[in-house]
Amino acid sequence: MALIDELADDLAAKTMAAMKELDDDRFYMQVAKVIGTSSPSLQEAFMTSCRLRISAQRGESFLNDALKAWREGATAPAAPRGAEGGH
Repeated sequence: MALIDELADDLAAKTMAAMKELDDDRFYMQVAKVIGTSSPSLQEAFMTSCRLRISAQRGESFLNDALKAWREGATAPAAPRGAEGGH
């Protein structure tokens, strides 16, 4: 992994933890603005890492909710409309 990716991912992990503590699910945007003033490249790598982490958290939450519903005989949650595409 390149230095930029390591730095960005480490900061993203710390930022995700801070977001929980601060109860602010958009805090990463503020951190990205600070980074962007001196390194747009690091900012983009950071945003990518944040988006991946947020997406993975949402996916895991959906998976857990679907399994819980199945195990309890309840109706599984519906995936968001338009979820078949990404980029």
